[in-house]
Amino acid sequence: MIFEQGCGEVAANDKSLTKHFKEMRQELKKVHWPNRRELTLFTSMVLVTVLFIGVFLWLLDVGFTGLLKLIFQ
Repeated sequence: MIFEQGCGEVAANDKSLTKHFKEMRQELKKVHWPNRRELTLFTSMVLVTVLFIGVFLWLLDVGFTGLLKLIFQ
C-alpha cells in the first residue's frame, strides 16, 4: 500500500525528482530557440500552407458538390 512506504523511499523519490528537473534544465539549455526573424518566417510559412490547403479542399468540395448536383438532377 502507499501508506506503507518508508521514509527512505520518499527521500529517494525526492532525489530522483530533483535529478529529473536538473537534467531537464540542462537539456533545455541545448535547445536552439528561434529568434524573432525565424519565428516570423516559420509562422508565416505555416499560415500560408494552411491557407493553400484550405482553399484546395474548399475547391474540391465545391467541385464535388456541383458534380453530385448534376448527377442527381
